[in-house]
Amino acid sequence: MFREDLKLLAEQIQIELDEIQLEKFEIFYKLVIEWNQKINLTAIVEPREFIIKHLIDSLTVWDNEKFSGVRKIIDVGTGAGFPGIPIKIFKPSTEIILLDSLSKRVEFLKKVVGELDLENVTCIHERAEDLAKQKDFREQFDLATVRAVAKLNIISEYCLPFVKVGGIFAAMKSKQFREEISEAENAVKILGGDKIKFTEKILPSLPDIRAVIYIEKKFSTPKKYPRNAGTPNKNPLI
Repeated sequence: MFREDLKLLAEQIQIELDEIQLEKFEIFYKLVIEWNQKINLTAIVEPREFIIKHLIDSLTVWDNEKFSGVRKIIDVGTGAGFPGIPIKIFKPSTEIILLDSLSKRVEFLKKVVGELDLENVTCIHERAEDLAKQKDFREQFDLATVRAVAKLNIISEYCLPFVKVGGIFAAMKSKQFREEISEAENAVKILGGDKIKFTEKILPSLPDIRAVIYIEKKFSTPKKYPRNAGTPNKNPLI
């Protein structure tokens, strides 16, 4: 039933999943539910709701036209692996880093990667502010993704330093996204981003409009960004 629901719901957003992908998504779901009893991964556990609000939502990030040259991805603050794991299952040729600041979640992600036999996936326990200052990670990615509650001007400081010039930062946002875009325009410019663009998304069976925000990296991010841990939240760029 899980696979049938996922297949039909994915088709509603014009995505076709094969049997191998459907199997991996089901195993992923079961692992989340199992580990959710040990650590807090999600409050969404009912299968259909999980499919819509986690899996389908994650897949809406992908844009074939915008991401035609994307190979190397970092998913910042990935949590239980959203949207990074669904993107990897959907686009297995990509190379993905799953970054999270909580060691227990990273332990879970490593288990998922092993169980699903996902190649070219690295799980890293580190703060984004610190990792983005390391030369092996700074401006090395075609795409940085994030699904976070923090405002766009804050998460841009965490994510844009990872993106190479010409690459893209993609942020998943809820219905308040228009206000956040307006507030973040100057911060994005400071961090090397180009004009903020977005695509509205409506998930199956949900009435509210969401959006994926796309920011192309136009210039190299100044070396002083991201600022030290905690500073972007306490004193956001405006």
